Amino acid sequence: MLLASALGVFLSEPQWFTRWLAPLTDNGAPAIYDRDSLWRLALAHLLLVVEASAIGGGAAIAAAVIVTRASAADFLPIARSIANIAQTFPPVAVLALAVPALGFGAKPVLFSLTLYGLLPVFESTLAGLQRIPDATREAAFGMGMNAWQRLWQVELPLAGPVIFHGVRLALVINLGTATIGSTVAASSLGDVIIAGLQTSNTAFIVQGAIVIAALAVLIYEGLGLVALWRWPAR
Repeated sequence: MLLASALGVFLSEPQWFTRWLAPLTDNGAPAIYDRDSLWRLALAHLLLVVEASAIGGGAAIAAAVIVTRASAADFLPIARSIANIAQTFPPVAVLALAVPALGFGAKPVLFSLTLYGLLPVFESTLAGLQRIPDATREAAFGMGMNAWQRLWQVELPLAGPVIFHGVRLALVINLGTATIGSTVAASSLGDVIIAGLQTSNTAFIVQGAIVIAALAVLIYEGLGLVALWRWPAR
C-alpha cells in the first residue's frame, strides 16, 4: 500500500521529487521528464502489457491443453520448441522484423511481447495439467463427464494455481520488455529512459526505471494476493 501510494504521488506530482533527482543531471538539464505525462505513459505501458499478455497467455494455454490430449501428444515437442524459440529470440530483433510488415507504433510491440510471454504460460499450463493424477481423471470419467466437462470442471480448476503463476510471471517479464516499444514510436515508459539515454540525463533514466520497477513489484505482489485469495493454502 505504501509503495502504491508513493508511486501514485510520483506519477501525479513528479516535480515534488526534483530535489532528489537534480543531483543526477548536468549543465542545468531538467530533472523531471516533462515531454509527456508520466501517468499517460504508465497507462499506455500497462495497456500494451495487458493486451499482449492476454493474447499470448490465451494462445499458450490453448496450445498446452491441445498437446496434453492423447490425440495430439505427438505435437508436444514442436509446441515446446516454438515456445522456447519465441522466448529466446531477442525482442529487439522481433521488432526489427515486424516493423516492415506492421509499421511503427503499438502493433509490432504487441507482436513482440505476445511471443515473449508464451513460454512461462505454456510451461506452467503443461506442468499443471500433467501433474493431475490419472485417478482423478478416471473418477471424472466414471461420473459420466465427457472430455470437455473433464477439462473445464476438473483439469483446468486443479491446474489453476500453476497456470496463474505462469501468467503472473509473463506479465512481469512483459512489463520490463515493453520499454523497447519506444524505439518504434509506441508510447510507453521507455520514452523516459530513451530520452535519458539520448541526452545523457541520468535523472530521466532513474525515474523511468523506478516507475517500471515499482509497477512490476505491485503487479507481482498484487497477483500473489489474488492467488492466495483464490487458492488459499491448505
